[in-house]
Amino acid sequence: MSKALKDIPISVLDLSPVVEGGTVSDSLRNTLDLAQHAEKWGYNRYWLAEHHNMTGIASSATSVVIGHVAAGTSRIRVGSGGIMLPNHSPLVIAEHFGTLESLFPGRIDLGLGRAPGTDQLTAQALRRDRRSDGRSDGRSDGSDFPEQLAELQEYFKPASESQMRVKAVPGQGLNIPIWLLGSSGFSAQLSAQLGLPFSFASHFSPNNTMTALNMYRRYFKPSDVLDKPYAMLGVNVIAADTDKEAERLATSMQQQFLNLIRNTPDKLKAPVDNMDELWTDFEKASLQQQLGSSIVGSPETIKVKLEQFIEETEADELMINAQIYDHKARLRSYEIVSQLFK
Repeated sequence: MSKALKDIPISVLDLSPVVEGGTVSDSLRNTLDLAQHAEKWGYNRYWLAEHHNMTGIASSATSVVIGHVAAGTSRIRVGSGGIMLPNHSPLVIAEHFGTLESLFPGRIDLGLGRAPGTDQLTAQALRRDRRSDGRSDGRSDGSDFPEQLAELQEYFKPASESQMRVKAVPGQGLNIPIWLLGSSGFSAQLSAQLGLPFSFASHFSPNNTMTALNMYRRYFKPSDVLDKPYAMLGVNVIAADTDKEAERLATSMQQQFLNLIRNTPDKLKAPVDNMDELWTDFEKASLQQQLGSSIVGSPETIKVKLEQFIEETEADELMINAQIYDHKARLRSYEIVSQLFK
């Protein structure tokens, strides 16, 4: 039996975009403003993502921005989508999120990824031990992620259960939900084995969505955290009052991914009237592969496409990403989506 929109919780993924002509300060103010509106409109969570060395993303110090958002809201859950664990000491992440949970009890989520969230040179600059998975070339492929995750989980256990001689203060004994994030099958399988909730990056890896979801659901083992699988899917949704206006707004996101393909990441650009003037046929095809699950249009169009997406994936929750240049248009997009789920 397919789920109705009103039965699906919806959440926000915010990359805290720095727009062309804007500043990081503007972006962080807009992030808090969007979070306050999202709370009012009934969104369930507000997640921020860790990226580095990218001029168009202001959320690199992710736990700091989570504190900024949580302090300016009162009910909505706030968390990471995600913290890239290989970039950090598990003890430091336990202390950061232990502090956030102590400040904002019952409102903090810890979503974890194993990718660096940046280029290889920046990844090396981030890591205290540049041979973090024992590789002599200084590169990390995330292969020690399960061990890092186990260490992090130990820090959160009560003193009577923890095997760690070092204590996370704050952190020890706190119940902070841990999610695994993924864009392939690795995290799907690991979250299934550990009985953890799973969030899949369908917004930029749509072709792997069903394979990962099937793997997660097939191999899921009940745990103290969950008795059955819980899958949240990231999806790009750009809504406006008309299809034409939404399609124009979406060209900012398309330009952003085009710059990533060209290895020239930049600030989020203003929308354009014709993308064919900017991309080659090959680049257009590549973008359609990456952004194939994006849902763009008027409220009527969005509603139909969201219902199809939920029917196909049987998602338990959706996390909406909207890379829109104009802040007022971005707010309007999230407002439209929220109205469809009521």
